[in-house]
Amino acid sequence: MTNISNKPAPGKDASLVKEGLIFGVAAYTLWGAFPVFLKALDDVSAMEILAHRIIWSVPFGAVLIALRKQWGEVARAFTNRHVLIMLAISAVAISFNWLIYVWAVINDRVLEASLGYYINPLMYVAAGVFIMGEKLRVAQIIAVALAALGVSVLTIGAGVFPWVSLGLALLFTVYGYLRKTAPVGAMPGLFIETTLLTPIAVIYLLWLMSAGGAVFLNQSGGKDALLILAGPVTVIPLVLFALSARRLNLTTVGFLQYIGPTLQFALGIYYGEPFTTAHAICFGLIWTALAIFSFDAIRVNQKERAIKSA
Repeated sequence: MTNISNKPAPGKDASLVKEGLIFGVAAYTLWGAFPVFLKALDDVSAMEILAHRIIWSVPFGAVLIALRKQWGEVARAFTNRHVLIMLAISAVAISFNWLIYVWAVINDRVLEASLGYYINPLMYVAAGVFIMGEKLRVAQIIAVALAALGVSVLTIGAGVFPWVSLGLALLFTVYGYLRKTAPVGAMPGLFIETTLLTPIAVIYLLWLMSAGGAVFLNQSGGKDALLILAGPVTVIPLVLFALSARRLNLTTVGFLQYIGPTLQFALGIYYGEPFTTAHAICFGLIWTALAIFSFDAIRVNQKERAIKSA
């Protein structure tokens, strides 16, 4: 009697993992290099960049949804009141996240932005405790405590509360939680979010242009092209990430996510941002926390796999 299995052949499985790694590295590299793009727009206000990022994401997103034949999913989400409300809230969260990030980069605070995305995985753990009532393992408690200590050291040592870092981490955690629980795919969800935000962005941009404060259509064509490219630059990494996440396990994706803030950290140093002793201690504690957190995740993942295969 022939044993029929639905599992992919080993060669095909390895090919999917390879593709997932390529897509994942590409996505996080693009996110990590995003400050380079924003530095080319450092004479444009953060609000105007945000408006263009929202507006131009819609037509580019529509093309991708058409190519991926996802209009049915978009229509179902638009007609589901509960999903639409969740996406409206997540749209507000991600728009403020984008605004803080853009402001941080054009105001030479890339290091603070990178710290926010280093903290983000640990913020997810804290959210699990306070929102989902989850219990922390010892390693997770140590990791969160080290991260809190690192932020405290930076606050006291630098004399300034790192609101950029914590704001980015908190807003992205809220966004991630809402998108995780909303029954809609990554690209359709982003399309709906940006569509909901577009009227506000258009009204703001028209007001800015009428007041003579807009850079768009008032400077070089190259600058206009960069502002239009803010849409594809926003959407493409998300699509690559979605393709990667489908092919890789969560542990691998968890490791890949550190590519982004590491590249941002390197760019902050490259751009000559001050890196004090307080910064060194803070980042050292955060990196130690992430190492403990990651190895604990691997250990738990391997244990769960061993139990399932037993």
